[in-house]
Amino acid sequence: SGRGPAVSGRRVILREEVWAISGAFTISRGRRSAAKVVMIEIHEGGARGRGECVPYRRYGETLEGTIAQIEELRPAIENGTLSRQSLQHLLPPGATRNALDCALWDLEAKLTERPVWKLAGLPEPKPLVTAYTISLDEPEVMAEQAVEHRSKSLLKLKLGGVDDIARVRAVRDAVPEATIIVDANEAWTPVMYAENGAELARLGVRLVEQPLPADSDHLLDGLGRSVPVCADESCHGVDTLAQVARRYDYINIKLDKTGGLTEALHLAAAAHQAGVGIMVGCMVGTSLGMAPAFFLAGLAQIVDLDGPLLLAEDRVPGIDYQESQMQPPPPELWG
Repeated sequence: SGRGPAVSGRRVILREEVWAISGAFTISRGRRSAAKVVMIEIHEGGARGRGECVPYRRYGETLEGTIAQIEELRPAIENGTLSRQSLQHLLPPGATRNALDCALWDLEAKLTERPVWKLAGLPEPKPLVTAYTISLDEPEVMAEQAVEHRSKSLLKLKLGGVDDIARVRAVRDAVPEATIIVDANEAWTPVMYAENGAELARLGVRLVEQPLPADSDHLLDGLGRSVPVCADESCHGVDTLAQVARRYDYINIKLDKTGGLTEALHLAAAAHQAGVGIMVGCMVGTSLGMAPAFFLAGLAQIVDLDGPLLLAEDRVPGIDYQESQMQPPPPELWG
């Protein structure tokens, strides 16, 4: 909670939140039953700016570490000396910077009464189609899940290495009309990549996300390509783009990796210039985490912002999802 009046009239409220996942969320690295997020509110002049982040163990992040980093910056936030620009140099790309960056964007939008998309020079947001994620499981279970969600036109299958072709084939047989993308979450070897490619193409898979471990990207150099490949764990901020642009067709821009919308906008512009396709993705979080990414998604060819659809409940107000279609976030939520 806040610590008395701040010089600029700003007050920071910070909290950890746990949001139950509907069922469980399983990828190659493990299984989760809840999304643990850090939420920050910055209050000033009767306005409130909010940001949410999901600290990710894969990147060495923890809830405690994120909160400690924000607490360290609390004086600078509350006395008004912390700006979005200075924040980029104070913190590295990652979850902590994301929550703060997004809260500052939201606060500016509320104080100026101008939507974030206008402040950022982005196109006016329109409804868009998001992927829906089917968790890693046995082939028949994933097929059942796909049938249950067959009204969603774009499915993203979490894969895990062994039996992945059986998983994709089971889903394709169950929902022949669906557009399918797959995410191996670094679980494949170069041999699996080489063996799986042609069959995935035959099964109509549109994209393979992060097949090899991020530190093994160089092994993609000598391998052919049957299906476009997207970098996720290999691509964070603009400084990582040059490496991946030579090896990947797409990058997955997630605000928790870039450290907020500010860096994500720079990365999207750099990717466009480099001729690399853009996917906008997310960690499992609430609509507050999806809203800033929604504004960026107008620049993307593929959108994967289904976090709230995987939760047992979402924030109110939240983003309105109608099957695969997302409506723009309500201003009361963010932006």
